Amino acid sequence: MPQYIRAFLPGGTFFFTVTLLERHRKLLTEHIDDLRAVFKAARQRRPFTVEAVVILPDHLHCIWTLPPGDADFSTRWHDIKARFAAQIPGGERLSARRLQKGERGIWQRRFWEHVIRDERDYERHVDYIHYNPVKHGHVTRAADWPYSSFHRYVRSGIYDLEWAADDDVRRLEME
Repeated sequence: MPQYIRAFLPGGTFFFTVTLLERHRKLLTEHIDDLRAVFKAARQRRPFTVEAVVILPDHLHCIWTLPPGDADFSTRWHDIKARFAAQIPGGERLSARRLQKGERGIWQRRFWEHVIRDERDYERHVDYIHYNPVKHGHVTRAADWPYSSFHRYVRSGIYDLEWAADDDVRRLEME
């Protein structure tokens, strides 16, 4: 089956990268409580399971599983992005197009998604998520980054506190 058809698999599991428009800003970690509240409210309105997540200053990666029969991750992302933008103070640069449409200049318009194909693909993407703060030089150990599901994975015994990604994951580029 072609990839573009599988991307809309109802009840599927998906990896996402969502990025700020201005990569030098640190809005996601500076307003982490707002982001958490927006995610929680979005999950109440349209349920989904967050399998893994990392929030970095200017982008985030996560894996979601949608409910059976539901393939609409785009509406969920639109909701999260719009509500987060509404929660934080203005001040970003706005293009003429964004001004015309009444949009904030917080997020890149699009996001990157990937359908998780199997257990190995899932594990590789979870590892990539948890290694990302180390990859970007924010910390030297995944355990030291507070905005990550890594800690949940340690508590459940999936990772050791001193876990580090293997070379295959370190070489991955998914942004």
